[in-house]
Amino acid sequence: MSTPMRKKRGNSVIWGVLSLVMLGLGGYGVTNFSAGRTELGRVGDRPIDARTYARALQREVDAFSAQIGQPVGFDQVQALGIDRNVLSQIVSAATLENEAADLGISVGDAQVSEKIMSAPILQGVDGKFSRDAYSQFLSQQGLSEAEFEKTLRDESARTLLQGAVLGGVSAPASLVDRLTAWAAETRSFTFAELLAADLPETLAPPTDDQIKVWYDAHNDAYMKPETRKLTYIWLAPDDLMDQVEVDEEALKKAYEDRKAEFMIPEQRLVSRLVFPTEEEAKAAKARLDSGEATFETLVKDRGLAVDDVDLGEVARDSLGAAGDAVWALTEPGVVGPFASDLGPALFAMNGILEAQETTFEEARDDLKSEWAMGRARRLVADRQGDIEDMLASGASLEDVAKDAGIKIGQIDFNSESEGELVGYEDFRKVASEITADSFPALEGLDDGGVFALRLDKIVPATVRPLDEVKDKVAADVISDATHSALLTLAEESLAQIENGATLEGLGLVTTRLEDFAREGFVADASPAVGQQVFEMTAGDSRVIDAEGRVYLVSLTAVTPADMASDTVKAAREKIGGSLGQSIGRDLFEMFGKATQAKAGITLNQAAINAVNAQMQ
Repeated sequence: MSTPMRKKRGNSVIWGVLSLVMLGLGGYGVTNFSAGRTELGRVGDRPIDARTYARALQREVDAFSAQIGQPVGFDQVQALGIDRNVLSQIVSAATLENEAADLGISVGDAQVSEKIMSAPILQGVDGKFSRDAYSQFLSQQGLSEAEFEKTLRDESARTLLQGAVLGGVSAPASLVDRLTAWAAETRSFTFAELLAADLPETLAPPTDDQIKVWYDAHNDAYMKPETRKLTYIWLAPDDLMDQVEVDEEALKKAYEDRKAEFMIPEQRLVSRLVFPTEEEAKAAKARLDSGEATFETLVKDRGLAVDDVDLGEVARDSLGAAGDAVWALTEPGVVGPFASDLGPALFAMNGILEAQETTFEEARDDLKSEWAMGRARRLVADRQGDIEDMLASGASLEDVAKDAGIKIGQIDFNSESEGELVGYEDFRKVASEITADSFPALEGLDDGGVFALRLDKIVPATVRPLDEVKDKVAADVISDATHSALLTLAEESLAQIENGATLEGLGLVTTRLEDFAREGFVADASPAVGQQVFEMTAGDSRVIDAEGRVYLVSLTAVTPADMASDTVKAAREKIGGSLGQSIGRDLFEMFGKATQAKAGITLNQAAINAVNAQMQ
């Protein structure tokens, strides 16, 4: 039964639930599953109607199809587990409804009636509740008034129970404070990357014996990949360009059809910063005009990045009410506020792109090239059928090349291969997958060309001869020796620092960073530098060996988070909200499992299979 304390919340909740229920029902004609009132199962005393599962499943299938842009088969639905997820959601909903009934949580008739009477979908042309519209809606869904109103009442009670479980859930303040303090703490440190130039002596070139020892120990680094010896035929549009006759009238028509590309009006580079209210927008503009803030500062104050407000190149009429003011600017500036489709906004003009006009004579060469290429592609397509017929008759690639007058060649293909044909992704895919038993088939390229392949031989991966890679081996030996020497120098320098020397006094090129944030970025250095300083305590120094580079780092100060600053307060609020939601989800999940265990669940697999079968 309803209570005075629940009534106010119930009014808003019920209307939201009613909308969802109607949306759910309206999206699928339930008559497909209206034979009888088959139960899929029960949670406690609460039956699960097969039609409820059918509607929810169809809704998810439709949503997934819309997401990927094409219809999805039910075998794919089952492979992705969509049907199982829907069934789990239906069981969870029934569990809450059963628990709400046990606790006596319900919604009064007057509230249900009021929401039905005011539902837009059930109103007539006069804007008032229409009995005919209500009857038609129920008929389309195969429901009686009592069934629909019970569904609405159950949904409302379930939502009230869910709100009661989640209401007031928040993360412990002490935990939020500790996480905020951890996240907002900063470091000040000095670091230096040790380079070969810092070594006291230049390393001698490796001897032949050293090169041979390294080569023998690191054969894997000097492998020639597996190579596929292929024979190919290839017909490209470029091969037929000399057969194309240029049609001057066609070029002029193409120019006229695409004139917008050649007559580009003046455009501006514009950023738009939207505010919730006109007053806030005006206040921001006042700060800007007084010099108190820059546009970038205003963007940051809204919790955005400059890229978030960038509109790019825009035409005058695309800015609506702001167009004239933006175009009145002769140099970068900010105007507004003006109305936009997202609310009152300030508009920053960042640059002027002059109008560009290209005459037919100026565009002719490009148009000719494009038009001729299009014609050449059609000529390739016209010859494709004859080539396919020859291949299908069993003709060799050599015979096809000779009879069709197209080029033939051989290529050693592997992961290191380069060349015109190898540059096509379509070629690389076929070349990687073809086998000795594959029948040569004509394949297309993205430029309109065609090709066919034959695999002649596969040469397994082998170690390259030392003579072929001697220079690379020598460079690797030097690199390894240099790295070892730098680590030795770093350890020696660290010992000096621990005995009272400073990093700056060691003669190394140093960089100092103040108040470095935990998620900060150290330019031109390994991310390990920024990460490891947060593992150190003030006064510590260490050697960092990362990605083949060697660093010396001295941490000079740890600055605690300023819990009173606006930035840290905002971070605390975000952390508290995220943590509270996580705790709430976990709490609700545990509540659901406990109520399911208490009520007991039985499922009718035959009924589930019947619904699934009709979906196929």
